[in-house]
Amino acid sequence: MFIVKLSFRTKFADFHDDLDETRRQQVKDNFETWWKDYIFRKPNITKDEEISETQFVDVLNADYKKDKAAFKKKMDKCFNVFFDVIDTNKDRSISEDEFLIAFKAYGHENVALDTKFFKAYNPDKDGLVPLHQIVTSWIDFTTNDDPKEKSVVKEAFEAGV
Repeated sequence: MFIVKLSFRTKFADFHDDLDETRRQQVKDNFETWWKDYIFRKPNITKDEEISETQFVDVLNADYKKDKAAFKKKMDKCFNVFFDVIDTNKDRSISEDEFLIAFKAYGHENVALDTKFFKAYNPDKDGLVPLHQIVTSWIDFTTNDDPKEKSVVKEAFEAGV
């Protein structure tokens, strides 16, 4: 069984060598807020708590079945907040480095697969993908009822990410 451990929350900011201590703490605080609001959805989280993949998916499924429009709106907020945390330089774009750091913080050690996933977004000439494009792909992935519809996120997961 997959258990989401809370320790990766601090890893995310720690993987960014270019952040000063104030910015590193802001990233940790923003990540903590995102975690509590969208993953655990409880106000009082202790450092020792864990959530299973099954529990997480069950909550998402219940929310989706209850009100698809509200679920989509919540996913929009969730992914905007999350990718805003990943966008550490606040340029409203995600670089390959920012993308890879986020996946590394989650324990994804296959840089080749994660790089291929990033490149599927067709970065611009500066190597950036607009934040909105990535957010939209994740919202579509989590709210689309058509399993045949093409999805960058779905293809990445099917490839082993």
